[in-house]
Amino acid sequence: MSELLDELNRKFVSRTPHMRDIGARITAVEQARGSMSMPARPEWVGDPQRGLLHPGALTVLADSACGLAVGAAMSQRAPYATLDLRMDYLRAAGPGHALNCDAHCYRITRNVAFVRGEVWQADRDQPVAVAQASFMLSTPAGTRRVSQGPTDPAPPAAAQAADEAVPATAPEEAAGGWKPPVASEPVLAGHPIPYVEYLGIREAVIDGQPLFRLPYQDKLIGNPHLPALHGGVIAGFAETAAILHLIRTLGGTKFPKGIDFSIDYLRAGRPEETFAACEVVRQGARVALVQVRCWQRAPDYPIAVARGHFLLTSAEAGAAG
Repeated sequence: MSELLDELNRKFVSRTPHMRDIGARITAVEQARGSMSMPARPEWVGDPQRGLLHPGALTVLADSACGLAVGAAMSQRAPYATLDLRMDYLRAAGPGHALNCDAHCYRITRNVAFVRGEVWQADRDQPVAVAQASFMLSTPAGTRRVSQGPTDPAPPAAAQAADEAVPATAPEEAAGGWKPPVASEPVLAGHPIPYVEYLGIREAVIDGQPLFRLPYQDKLIGNPHLPALHGGVIAGFAETAAILHLIRTLGGTKFPKGIDFSIDYLRAGRPEETFAACEVVRQGARVALVQVRCWQRAPDYPIAVARGHFLLTSAEAGAAG
């Protein structure tokens, strides 16, 4: 099994820029199951005051492990793409411990695979988050996929295409003449957030509303064959935009903490700058709902849409929500 894992890490991880950059490793592969881990790093912190990890770090690992589980359930190599991913945050994730994710592809049809995953740190019986995802399979006519055992490394290697979505080529007219603002600045100047700094997120203001920007970096690539951004990176960017937008809306009186977050992938993210705009759908005394739209060429040609619920706590509150 160690030789199998070494081969998978060489094919699946070392050739994928983002997984290589975050230090992700495949730790187990069985029939329709896959496990991955990523080491603790200061860059994963999203709430320095309370010492909590950014949920984007959990999402990246969950998306990768779920893709691995789909590959382990396939009888032959073929491209597949994340359709949607939902994260539910069960308890605080803190620095100092590696992140682990165990994923199970519990149902696979001719066209769609369904996966569950659990993210945990020091205690396997105390998961910090659970994930639910579905993947679209590119199935040749007349081909039937069946699960097979963990001894053949070929199916999991197909997960190299896990972030491939519908063709990324957009008609030029889709841009509709939209031009991104020339100027931008770091978000929360004077109060850096390590994970935000790692992604390089910046902010511009259009008509009084914040526009969040994710500059392209080679380390963000999840599918080197298209190439395309890692789906977990897009989710982490969207969730960061929602949190930052909510912080501005609240005016610093409260701090949002993720309850759940779901994202639908509409097309592949090109290797270029990505933008996000948010809307607070509802803001109550304790919970807020935020919607996010992510695009590259134009706002009316989104690559993903997302929504999340956030618990509103005082800035001084402890880690326990």
